[in-house]
Amino acid sequence: MKRYLTLILIVSLILLQGPVLTLGFSGEVNVGLGSYSTVKPPGVTDVQEMIYKTSNVRGAMPTNDWWSSTAWMQYSERQYPHPLAVQNQHNGLRVFYPGPTMTANSACICAWMPGLTDPNGNDDFIIGHTGTSQFSSTNVDGFNDWFVTNVFESVSGSLKVTYGHGSPYIYATYAGGSPKISFPQTPMIWSGHAHSAVLGVTINGRHYGLFAPSGSTWSGMGTSTLTNNMNGKNYFSIAVLPDNSSATLEKFREYAYAHVIDTKVSWSFNENTSEVITTYNYTTEAKEGIQTGTLFALYPHQWKNTSTNFLPYTYTSVRGMMKVAEGSSFQTKMIFHGVLPSLPDLGSYDRSRLARYIDEAEEEIFPGVADTYWYGKHLGKLATLAPIADQVGDTKAANKFRNEIKSGLERWFKASDVHGNLKSSEVFYYNNHWGTLLGYPDSFGSVVEMNDHHFHYGYFIKAASEIARVDQNWVNNANWGGMVNLLIRDIASADRNDPMFPFLRNFDIYAGHTWASGHAKFGDGNNNESSSEAMNAWTGVILWGEATGNKALRDLGIYLYTTEMNAINEYWFDVHDTNFHPDFTRSTASMIWGGKVVGDGVWWTGNPEEVHGINWLPLQGGSLYLTHYPNYTQKNYEALVRENNGTNWDAWEDIIWMYRAIHNPADAIQQFNARADVYIPEAGNSKANAYHWIHNLNALGTVDRSITANTPLYAVFNKNGRKTYVAYNMSSANKTVQFSDGITLFVPAHSFASRN
Repeated sequence: MKRYLTLILIVSLILLQGPVLTLGFSGEVNVGLGSYSTVKPPGVTDVQEMIYKTSNVRGAMPTNDWWSSTAWMQYSERQYPHPLAVQNQHNGLRVFYPGPTMTANSACICAWMPGLTDPNGNDDFIIGHTGTSQFSSTNVDGFNDWFVTNVFESVSGSLKVTYGHGSPYIYATYAGGSPKISFPQTPMIWSGHAHSAVLGVTINGRHYGLFAPSGSTWSGMGTSTLTNNMNGKNYFSIAVLPDNSSATLEKFREYAYAHVIDTKVSWSFNENTSEVITTYNYTTEAKEGIQTGTLFALYPHQWKNTSTNFLPYTYTSVRGMMKVAEGSSFQTKMIFHGVLPSLPDLGSYDRSRLARYIDEAEEEIFPGVADTYWYGKHLGKLATLAPIADQVGDTKAANKFRNEIKSGLERWFKASDVHGNLKSSEVFYYNNHWGTLLGYPDSFGSVVEMNDHHFHYGYFIKAASEIARVDQNWVNNANWGGMVNLLIRDIASADRNDPMFPFLRNFDIYAGHTWASGHAKFGDGNNNESSSEAMNAWTGVILWGEATGNKALRDLGIYLYTTEMNAINEYWFDVHDTNFHPDFTRSTASMIWGGKVVGDGVWWTGNPEEVHGINWLPLQGGSLYLTHYPNYTQKNYEALVRENNGTNWDAWEDIIWMYRAIHNPADAIQQFNARADVYIPEAGNSKANAYHWIHNLNALGTVDRSITANTPLYAVFNKNGRKTYVAYNMSSANKTVQFSDGITLFVPAHSFASRN
């Protein structure tokens, strides 16, 4: 009895302690000290239940891709794998080559696929099926790194099509019927005849090869519909051709029967040379003959960074010229120019003034909406403030900023409340059906449409990396680090066999940049607006990986950062003036779409300050890539001034001054001083960060791209020939950094070091 009473007393004491030993709710999954829910919080929205896929597709479903609408819709919206554009519809796969009819004006490079009701009949053709004119739906049947396979199904037969980024080919296999190619009018057949397996055709000024099985024949010659009897086989392919010569048709015929069945990317980072090597591999299956490999068209960010030999063929695309090569693989080599956890303490600023701005920030109380985006921006703001507070010696403020980051992340990283119940806000829910982590409160379609996870979660990751820089205990997986790793896996899992998340969700491996829309259900394809917020996410991954000693994760971040940086310079900024259509008069693209480039607006406004600034913010230690081409920044800034009719800024003026400091810091300082006492910083920025950034660039200049280092956390600045070498050491051991021009720099543990 005594033992029994003692047990009752112990249980009673445990219950009185409440939250300390709560077991949580059913569906809570603990990750260290944090947790997420597998049960949807009460009263919130969720992603649609329906996924258009076959039983061959298992595990987490890719989203935020150029082909994503095929999984979200009964058929699909228009897709832009380039050089082709395609659309799954009830009667087959609609095919179009946008290059020849691409136009541009002051606001848009326009290269979209016509709508279904286009009165001009600009469709090229439809790959259909002789056994049916009506498919009940299309379903994703398989995918790999930059190709997708969809199945058109009906009671009488099926059509399976495979297509991908950079491929001039579309591959098809048939059951219960054979190819029926429907044109808007009678095409011109310039090669082949009814008894030829291969035809060369032209429609609307565009040239194609039609590749049927050997021994097959065609019907419908001289009409707008061609059918093939397939000679007992089931495979077929088409290719968009650069011209209508017999030699070109023959070259494309060589690879037409080697169907691409897999694509796979791999990357490596050479720390000694700061070089990112990316390998793109193709696996093919020969339907006839023994040919291996394929033809592929490279985007500018690829062909400018490869030693691959090119054939004399090119395509026109909304991204610029695409160059054609052949084989089973190609490589690109790009230079990573480093990131920093913050800018160093080397600015020309008045330290007492900078300290005053830190004091002002210390007094602020977060007034915003605590959804994943706006609270994420608040965390990002704190993450830039903390190291500046360290530099001015304000330990109290630095601790406050970091403690607020910790407490905020800990709230979001715990799915249960103090009573062990599922929270309804500041919580992450794992949707097992799609394979994604959804944060509530959500915003900008981050749940229902799965939009912008790399933007939202990138701020969380970047803020966590600032904590990791100074507090290894907090970021331990047994504490809170595991939840940060989950967010990274949601937006960019590097494991193709990840049981929870798809491979590199937000990153388009072949296009070289991220996509924002989860579903891509737009006639212009998918879109991405704030390239700089994507770079903020990859900066966070790099810093987190370096701070936690996870080199594979760090190198993933470096691969994503470096590739996207090159894509930004080519497709958002066109720093070399080689890609934008000559009639596109804007200095910058504000939004990239699959079928167009927009330069005069963002989702919510056409205000020039925000149209330009959306691809600059947030400015932090990973934003120095913006300084690589200072002459371009002058061009971009001067265009903004013209579009705004002067420098009377009514939004984001601090972001504009920080960008201005890249080319003309004296003017940036003058503008800042004139408005310092009255302006309101952009929501994710602070006066301290703006003042600190502007005066660091005033003292240091811009990044010298000709010099690299054997550490990832570095920068080499050049101001009028005077170079400053900067590096940060995340580790607990001192290190000596070697720069490529022979300069060495001793960097103490957990510290900055610099040398002129």
